[in-house]
Amino acid sequence: MDSHADVVVVDYGLGNLRSVTKGLERAGASVTISDDPERFDDADGVVLPGVGAFREGMENADPYRDALEDVAASDRPLFGICLGMQMLLSESEEADHEGQGAVEGLGFVPGTNVRFRGDQKVPHMGWNELDVTREHPLVTGVEGGRGGSVDGEHAYFVHSYYADPEDDHAVVAETDYGVTFPAIVANDDGTVFGTQFHPEKSGETGLTILKNFVDLC
Repeated sequence: MDSHADVVVVDYGLGNLRSVTKGLERAGASVTISDDPERFDDADGVVLPGVGAFREGMENADPYRDALEDVAASDRPLFGICLGMQMLLSESEEADHEGQGAVEGLGFVPGTNVRFRGDQKVPHMGWNELDVTREHPLVTGVEGGRGGSVDGEHAYFVHSYYADPEDDHAVVAETDYGVTFPAIVANDDGTVFGTQFHPEKSGETGLTILKNFVDLC
C-alpha cells in the first residue's frame, strides 16, 4: 500500500485542525489543510473535522457541498469527525432546539442527529467504551467489547447530540451513555464514514482507526 496517502483536511472555519493533522501524520498520511474545494480532487481521502453547532457547521460547509458530494460519489474515503460526522446525516434537532428551523445536512448517511434526552450530564464528555457491531475497514484491529468479559477499547467523546441513522446497518460501532448511540457510522458503500469521538485524542485506539483510514486512502 502507498504509505503516503495524500489527505486533505477541510478548513471550513470549525474544528481543531492541528490535532487532527498531527494524528493523521502519525498514522502515515501526507496532510494538506485546505479551504479550496478544488483541492479535494487531488486527494486520496478527505477529512471533515468539526466542533460546535450543526447550523454553523453546515453554513460554513455549504460552499463545499458539491465538492464533498463528488468525493462521496467516488471511491475515495470521506471521514467526518465529531460534528463532521453529524454533518454526514440529513438533519439535526440542534437547529430546532436553538429555534433556527431545519438545516439540511449532507445526507450521505440518511438520518437525524438527536439530543441526549435522559438525565445524563450533557455534553457527554470524556472516555467511553466502543462496541464494534459490524465489520468495516475503519475498525480493523479494534477490539469490540462483545465478548462478555472482554472490554471494548475506549475513545474520547465531547458531544450533546448523537446520530440516529434511518438504517441500522449504517452503525459500525456503538457506545452507551444512558442510551446506546452510534460511535461510528458509514454509508452503504462504506467509503463515507464518521466517528462521533475524536480519534486524534483517543490514544492507541484512535491511532489504529486513523491508520485504517490512511490505508483505505
